Amino acid sequence: MYTKTLFALFAGAVLVGCGSTKNISNDLATNLPIETSINLVNISDDKAPVTINPGRFTTETVTYRLPRVVQGTYSVSDFGKYIDDFKAFDYKGNEMAVNKTDTNTWTIANAKQLDKITYLVNDTFDIEEEGGIGKEEPFSPAGTNLEPNNYVLNLHGFIGYFDSLKNNQYKLDVTAASDFVRTSALQNVSSKVSDDGKTTTTSYIAPRYFDITDNPMMYGNLDVEEFQVGDIKIVLSVYSPNKVHSAKSLKDVVFKMMKAQKAYLGDINATPRYDIYLYLSESKEDSPKGFGALEHHTSTVVVLPESMDEAALAESMIDVVSHEFFHIVTPLSVHSEDVHYFDYNNPTFSKHLWMYEGVTEYFATLFQVDQGLVEEKDFYNKIKSKIDGSRRLNDAMSFTIMSENVLKAPYKDQYLNVYQKGALIGMCIDILTREESNGNRGILSLMKELSNKYGKNKPFEDDKLIDEITAMTYPSIGEFLNTHVVGDIPINYNEFFDKVGLEIAEGKVEANYILVGGAPIVSGSPDKGIFFIDSVLENSFWKEQGAQPNDIIKAIDGESVTLQNANKVLGQVFSWKPGRDVEVILERDGKEVVIKTTTTQGYTVGKALKQKANTTEEENALREAWLKG
Repeated sequence: MYTKTLFALFAGAVLVGCGSTKNISNDLATNLPIETSINLVNISDDKAPVTINPGRFTTETVTYRLPRVVQGTYSVSDFGKYIDDFKAFDYKGNEMAVNKTDTNTWTIANAKQLDKITYLVNDTFDIEEEGGIGKEEPFSPAGTNLEPNNYVLNLHGFIGYFDSLKNNQYKLDVTAASDFVRTSALQNVSSKVSDDGKTTTTSYIAPRYFDITDNPMMYGNLDVEEFQVGDIKIVLSVYSPNKVHSAKSLKDVVFKMMKAQKAYLGDINATPRYDIYLYLSESKEDSPKGFGALEHHTSTVVVLPESMDEAALAESMIDVVSHEFFHIVTPLSVHSEDVHYFDYNNPTFSKHLWMYEGVTEYFATLFQVDQGLVEEKDFYNKIKSKIDGSRRLNDAMSFTIMSENVLKAPYKDQYLNVYQKGALIGMCIDILTREESNGNRGILSLMKELSNKYGKNKPFEDDKLIDEITAMTYPSIGEFLNTHVVGDIPINYNEFFDKVGLEIAEGKVEANYILVGGAPIVSGSPDKGIFFIDSVLENSFWKEQGAQPNDIIKAIDGESVTLQNANKVLGQVFSWKPGRDVEVILERDGKEVVIKTTTTQGYTVGKALKQKANTTEEENALREAWLKG
């Protein structure tokens, strides 16, 4: 995940349940599949009817929940907030008493008579508000969408669980317009077309509740491309409201990226299929605003702006989707008991976010230079930006304590550091391991060894992982982890860069068109709107164009710039590349100033990670082993 800005009884609902005609003589809920349905035809006011038929209970009281937290988010989502008209019915069709005990929980007494539950689900995309990671609202890629042409079905937002039946098989029926394209990695067992041919009910099977939450779906006017990368089938589903992008236009980028990832991973084969669901946001008031992705074990849901040009979207897909795909290493193949036995209502968290998210982000960064997708200088720039980003957060906080308490203050505000310092921790372990093994081993080989020892069906004990890693590697790795990950001592990255012939030194640094040193060169206020600040003069491109501090940005490429659309428009500027024709209209002292030019690479003065002037053969060899395996 990367950023986030969030967003009555229906008589015609199709309710799936056996009612009074079902054979109840020996049925026990603990032995039967839980029959569920989502109706995407009878949607009213952005609410989808859902029915849950659990079979016959033998207990007096049952508890039904929607997830408070879902895996991979490390924040509270409270999907129960989006449930309306929750009702329970007995076998005679009579409504039963229901007690809502908290935001996500309902209890039903006299449960032996319970036949089915019905409720309506609000989607989350169009009610998102400005926010950020750690807010108690669903991050967009974890959210749900119910619009006429597209349905993002993160099933944890629709289907809940009974406390005692999380390991039961689930049968899910989804009813939708027959002409909709539908994609899901869940096993499709049947399809039934209505008599008039207008709707189709597709039936799926999930082995247990985890598989419901772990297999999102997308329905609607989308396009799909399927292709093979080695022995993995890739299914790319894209929804672009204005048909700006398509699965076909992105296929080559994704294929090249995932082919490189597979080559980097080598003999790790954790899944025969991987699904990518890409929703492109129009950036309207009711559009999703949390851009990034949420991993599932064998799929990812991605939300990005539709307004991105082809090159910028390709770059974002490489950065975002490659990170999610590398999660097939961890947590799919290597994970703790907290992950394996996840409690959606009251979860405990592993101490090792440095591994789940940090090492995954490191792989997503390193593989690009390892496989020749980026130049070494681009890799160095990204590493340096992560150092800068980590130091804007609390660099003297125990990573294991932060991870274990990630839902609580002050730790939840440090979550973003898993993508900054977490990745750098992975880098340091990689360099140390390369040094200790004369270049023959690295952090990827360590993760393969852990995967072979555990795998997706066997969790490790959280408190024992660092000792196990130390035993598998070298004492220096244990010392590093205990000092800088368990301990709170900031890392001196120069010690690690020196081993591979690099240094952080003052010099000319490439600058983005909206950032200098990772910080924006603009600000905003209600009276002035969006305007340049002093640091605009530190960016050579804008300085050469004559831009000045306090210049108000009125329009960019014909689109007016306001506080309301600033994220969208400046996001496009963030993605500019050299060679683009641009027109920027400024206001200075009440007068209009027009900048009409072709972008060139801008620079600033700062500290950059680069190769030392004089390096030894040993340093060069270690750097080559580090970057090229």
